[in-house]
Amino acid sequence: MKLQGPRIALIHALAHSVEPINTALACDWPEAQRMNLLDDSLSSDLATSSGGLDRAMHERFERLARYALDCGSNAILFTCSAFGPCIEQVALQHPGVPVLKPNEAMIADAAALQLRVGLIASFAPTLQSMPPEFPPGVMLDCELAAGAMTALNQGDLARHDELVADAALALAQRGCGVIALSQFSMARAKTLVAQRTGLPVLNTVDSAVAALKMRLTGTATRIATRTRE
Repeated sequence: MKLQGPRIALIHALAHSVEPINTALACDWPEAQRMNLLDDSLSSDLATSSGGLDRAMHERFERLARYALDCGSNAILFTCSAFGPCIEQVALQHPGVPVLKPNEAMIADAAALQLRVGLIASFAPTLQSMPPEFPPGVMLDCELAAGAMTALNQGDLARHDELVADAALALAQRGCGVIALSQFSMARAKTLVAQRTGLPVLNTVDSAVAALKMRLTGTATRIATRTRE
């Protein structure tokens, strides 16, 4: 009989984030039980709102977290990178449960390399919310992969990956020593980015799975050299 691992609630604000994290968990931690919650209005509401991450947005995240825990989840991983303060508030409300922001594990991995970090996003608000989460002293250079999210929404995966790789190459030419892909939806471009730049490439998907597995089981997952097709 196959032993069941802990139940992980995966809470998404973009439909494109669902497949990468489920694939990573199936590959690196197949024992984990996965629960997926998708509210794809979160990102569109944030992009068009004048209130930003206001009280109403915080309450939406709190309700999603309560539902996940009521369903028996042992940990929560939010896959939406532009909502850091909302996720931090959820973590404070549930101190006995691992609650991870999508980018916190990758940020720790990037900071540990002590290199100039080239941070790429395809969703502009991410480049406003995420840089302050890096530790003081980390050299950070940001680049928006303009048009990549539109290409992904239109199903043009090759165009999406090319635009992300173009952004990475610009960062490499500015002296970055490691590329960090800030959104779960960008993980698919990791191999192309590594080929184009010749640099180590981190992504939120692999780092998050490794961190969750370590916190819940004490078992490490290698992420440094693996690429995902």
